[in-house]
Amino acid sequence: MKNTGANIGSSGRLSTEEINEEDEIPRLDISKFQAREEEIERRKKEVREKVELQLGRAEEETRRLTHIWEELEVLADPLRKDVATVRKKIDMAYKELKPLGQSCQKKEKEYKEALEAFNEKNKERAQLVATLMELLSESEKQRMKKLEELSKIMESIR
Repeated sequence: MKNTGANIGSSGRLSTEEINEEDEIPRLDISKFQAREEEIERRKKEVREKVELQLGRAEEETRRLTHIWEELEVLADPLRKDVATVRKKIDMAYKELKPLGQSCQKKEKEYKEALEAFNEKNKERAQLVATLMELLSESEKQRMKKLEELSKIMESIR
């Protein structure tokens, strides 16, 4: 918050202009947060789609290789080595997919925790702003009352 002195009245309170600027800042932060949230959701969806696509491909490849394996059982031994190599590659692909799924779940959990923390802090900030407004209002009332008393004293002295 800028405090140049130009926005503070003789009562020491912030002007309406300064309070409106404070309202705009949280709105900008919320819109930035929402944009980041949408970006996270979009990226999460992309990762999920890629993982699902790879899983589908791997399953299809497994079915095809199983069929080939069955046909190779009938054939001579020289081709068995190649099939074993391909099967090892499929197993490796499955092993690579598992951490991707775990990473996706971890990121979802982190996102939910960050969102919850954000919401809690935002609620706390709103409560503090409300408390500040109450204090400023009470201070103004007390100062006005004191000024009235002093004015009466001054009038009675005359």
